[in-house]
Amino acid sequence: MTLTAEPPCDSPAAGEAILRRQRVRESAARTYARSFPIVPVRAAGMTVEGADGRRYLDCLAGAGTLALGHNHPVVLAAIRRTLDGGAPLHLLDLASADKDDFTTALLESLPAEFAARARVHFCSPAGTDAVEAALKLMQTATGRRGALACTGGYHGMTAGALALTGNVGVKQALPSGGEVTRLPYPFAYRCPFGVGGSEGERLAAVYAERLLDDPCGGVVRPAAMIVEAVQGEGGAVPAPDGWLREMRRITAERSIPLILDEVQTGVGRTGAMWAVEHSGITPDAMVLSKAIGGSLPLAVVVYREEFDGWRPGAHTGTFRGNTLAMAAGAATLRYVAEHGLAARAAEVGRRLMDELTTLRTRLPVIGDVRGRGLMIGVELVDPALPADSCGAHPADPALAVRVRAAALDRGLIVELGGRHDAVLRLLPPLTITDEQAGAVLERLAEAIEAAARGGA
Repeated sequence: MTLTAEPPCDSPAAGEAILRRQRVRESAARTYARSFPIVPVRAAGMTVEGADGRRYLDCLAGAGTLALGHNHPVVLAAIRRTLDGGAPLHLLDLASADKDDFTTALLESLPAEFAARARVHFCSPAGTDAVEAALKLMQTATGRRGALACTGGYHGMTAGALALTGNVGVKQALPSGGEVTRLPYPFAYRCPFGVGGSEGERLAAVYAERLLDDPCGGVVRPAAMIVEAVQGEGGAVPAPDGWLREMRRITAERSIPLILDEVQTGVGRTGAMWAVEHSGITPDAMVLSKAIGGSLPLAVVVYREEFDGWRPGAHTGTFRGNTLAMAAGAATLRYVAEHGLAARAAEVGRRLMDELTTLRTRLPVIGDVRGRGLMIGVELVDPALPADSCGAHPADPALAVRVRAAALDRGLIVELGGRHDAVLRLLPPLTITDEQAGAVLERLAEAIEAAARGGA
């Protein structure tokens, strides 16, 4: 049998052929390929060029993976330097200069109090495996089994991580991956208590504390609590800083380790190097992936040294030694820090959210604009239907699908998330320019307006 290599061609016909073969060959679980029927052939920064010859502004950025955008020069230089130096590209978990450099850059980027007594564990190169590792670590350290997780949370697709995830649609008809107690996540627009604001935040903390202390509450003291400082797939919902501080107090007083899932929020995305910095708390562990690999697969758990009770081989995986990802990741971490890109994300994100909030007065289908830094959600609703007790109208997922298609027609890649997939999620690279930010706003506004009229 002869295998022939056929390099991708830039013609629209070749692109269509690739899309047809993908539809036939790949599983029904394809996601982004369904939403964006394009074949990227070149990319730089925020711009992606398709085989159709069109250029797109990428507000998906590898689901937040591309902190510096596509093919940033500092990332390419790190990869070329590693390749030209002849370093082994695959090392399991053996020591290497690239790993040493990456762990140095990573620990330097983390909050000082946390990093001072931290250990790093390299996982298989996906955030979901890092979540599994963090859970196993805390189960080992505490001798307990269960976990606390939040409504709206997303932590991955493997069994344990999926059990922690709140999205019912991806969990139906599957066996449970573990014992999980679900706590209400404060959400002003769609408050689980129907009150919103600071009162909803207060009630969420009170509920958690009383549930854990209730001898008839049904909750055996768990091995850990896991939380996102900003829920990503849940619809760009920031956790109030005061609530996070309460969760740290409540868990610390009851000797429950607190795990921060920073897979999507890390490396400057929310306007701080790590989202946990906004609240000032010190977690017991942080789960990191996506942007830490500089666009290549990499995942780690960083945790306080007193929890390091694993025996050798307690959590392994073949692809823990991705040399190129470590080189690209170290370069990315340093570039973000040295060029103040977290502060830049805060500035541009604030401007985008202000403009989008103003747009609500003209387009009432925009129910809510929220987020932190360059992690922004625009929830689309049906304003003709009655609002709930917090003033939120029902979500309009059909409109969101039309907006996504209309945006793509206008050269803008934006994905959906949140409850009912009715939230337009903006995750542009931290290197987005003012001109690009203006173009994103213009194209998105046009797409929403056109889709709301029933057109494209």
